[in-house]
Amino acid sequence: LFAIFAFATCGGYSGGLRLSVDCANKSESDLNIDIAFAYPFRLHQVNFDAPTCEGKQREKLSLIGDFSSSAEFFVTIAVFAFLYSLAATVVYIFFQNKYRENNRGPLIDFIVTVVFSFLWLVSSSAWAKGLSDVKIATDPDEVLLLMSACKQQSNKCLPVRSPVMSSLNTSVVFGFLNFILWAGNIWFVFKETGWHSSGQRHPPDTMEKQSSSYNQGGYNQDSYGPAGGYNQPGSYGQVGEYGQSQSYGQSGPTSFTNQI
Repeated sequence: LFAIFAFATCGGYSGGLRLSVDCANKSESDLNIDIAFAYPFRLHQVNFDAPTCEGKQREKLSLIGDFSSSAEFFVTIAVFAFLYSLAATVVYIFFQNKYRENNRGPLIDFIVTVVFSFLWLVSSSAWAKGLSDVKIATDPDEVLLLMSACKQQSNKCLPVRSPVMSSLNTSVVFGFLNFILWAGNIWFVFKETGWHSSGQRHPPDTMEKQSSSYNQGGYNQDSYGPAGGYNQPGSYGQVGEYGQSQSYGQSGPTSFTNQI
């Protein structure tokens, strides 16, 4: 939707301005000079006629500037972003298994999202500069300076109507909103990739290794089995501090056997 608003407000624009040239000789005046222009803003191709205030002669003039490159670049990015968003939505809904197969889908989606974020920033900045130049080139006061009749003080040249640029201003706003939207979506697409999954898998692996090493160490439950210090039901043995073995029996008086 944001992409649609971006290219619709720019690509569908058409506007115009109206000028008035009041010559000293009223019969030579032209009070309604209409100049229309539209996307892609090749203003040097916009021609109009203006009176010279020298008899019935009229001069053929044109606006100045060609701003089609930035405008067309902006609209192209918006159209391709719309088509990719539409295709991605279909894949998310109907081909989720194919999308996650071999992690190829999320990686491609991540790369395309990064590229579109960069392109939105570049195209919006370029179009913002282009729009500023379009406003200057279509300013009625600037256009009046192109007419030879307006260079004579005896003639009165006035702007009647200025072009309305509100939709073009809106297109620039939507361009930067699209940049914010796509740049913010980088994180959510990154979470679908294997890179994010591999980064989350390290802590559990480390804990498993610690647990296994703890169980294999000296603290082992098997050491308390029948082969431990209590070997015989009738007697038990102890090893002294200096390698002395002491045995105790139940059948007779207590005896001590020392062995070195």
